[in-house]
Amino acid sequence: MTVPLSGAPDELRAVRAEPPWGSTPWRAHSLIVALASRITPKLAWVDGTGKQPADRPTGLRCRRWMSTLRPVVFGFALALSFAVAACSSMPRSVDSETAGTGSTGAQATTGGSSGSGGSGAGVPAGCELGTSAISIAWDAANEQPAAFYATSEARALADNVLYYQNADGGWPKNTDMASRAQAKAGSTIDNRATTTQIEFLGRVYAANGCPQYRDAALAGVTFLLDAQYENGGWPQEYPNPEGYHAHITFNDDAMIHVMQVLRAVAEGAPPYTFGDEALASAAATAVQKGIDCILGCQIEMDDGHRGWCAQHDEVTLEPAQARTYELPSVSGSEGARVARFLMTIDPPSAEIRAAVEGAMAWFEAVQLTGIRVETVADASQPSGEDRVVVEDPDAPPLWARFYELGTNLPIFSSRCEVAECEDDPFFMRRYSLAEIENERRVGYAWYGNWPAAALAEYQAWKQKYP
Repeated sequence: MTVPLSGAPDELRAVRAEPPWGSTPWRAHSLIVALASRITPKLAWVDGTGKQPADRPTGLRCRRWMSTLRPVVFGFALALSFAVAACSSMPRSVDSETAGTGSTGAQATTGGSSGSGGSGAGVPAGCELGTSAISIAWDAANEQPAAFYATSEARALADNVLYYQNADGGWPKNTDMASRAQAKAGSTIDNRATTTQIEFLGRVYAANGCPQYRDAALAGVTFLLDAQYENGGWPQEYPNPEGYHAHITFNDDAMIHVMQVLRAVAEGAPPYTFGDEALASAAATAVQKGIDCILGCQIEMDDGHRGWCAQHDEVTLEPAQARTYELPSVSGSEGARVARFLMTIDPPSAEIRAAVEGAMAWFEAVQLTGIRVETVADASQPSGEDRVVVEDPDAPPLWARFYELGTNLPIFSSRCEVAECEDDPFFMRRYSLAEIENERRVGYAWYGNWPAAALAEYQAWKQKYP
């Protein structure tokens, strides 16, 4: 059988509806977009298991080559399409609504929206380029009162979001989209990138109906569908992920955020009401594949305990290393978010129930009591401060970020930047926070209460599903 690289149906890569302005130039644009979508097919793996074939290095090289070529061809086609539209869109005395607003930002060159916010003449009323000053922080973009999303300020922020959208439909991380002052970068799902932008554009589109925001949101969802591995996981970056960025990424809840968005798209839940039935069906399929991947990645331990690493190998599904201090391990942080997501599935299958039960048993077994973590001023340290573990019999339970595979001992690590790390990724592994370098000791969350919420929700879940 031929196994496609991703689950997005072909029709989702074509223009989904006739633009409301309906002019001949924009019909030409739509045709070129559709053709580009179809002449840049995705690489298929011929493997009955649905996993990458045994010649993994060759497969990855081929995949990266195709992933590199596809945006180039697509970007060239888009440039041609907009040239056709621009050269043909001279002012006319009839049909004042036929001048285009600009197409989806995902169809621009890397790091820029083709329409840069849809500022052309003749755009639908109320959809002109937002000119208001942006007063809210980007981090709070999805936390505003409903009335905000119909304002000129919301459109100005949405235009910036289109500006930063890449040709593949995704967005960069750690970018303040309240301005255009930052450098553009590649697409990722790390640090809530792409999922946050899709949600915001959905809110703005629902408030004002401007098609450029709908199209950009659709392109973002299609990016998520394209990025999914056939085994159901998502890499941290796409396309062309390299190194640990290619791993299935639970780290910082990246994959769970994607699945939450796609589930909302599948259900047509606000603000994800911009899709059609084909998109909803594709999103539902992707979510189910993601659930299967979560179950396949489980680390099964003694006594029925189960957990997950922060990242798993994209082929074998085994626990994998990310940065040099993020070692293969069982995660006290990411595992909690995974378990909480599984508890939202109604009704849970027998496999899901076993995964949840095993995870909760493990969280109970590895909780740390009688200690708390303090940050203190310390002029003798390079950072001027230190983080120390102190005894406190009244402190609430804590969990370590990482537990050693096979022993369940908390593990810690400095950045591993010596030659020995090439042969032994565990060379800098230590068993107490005090043993690692100050830079990592104060610069990373080694302890937290992440499973506390999962354990609280588990009580209600267990009553519902005894």
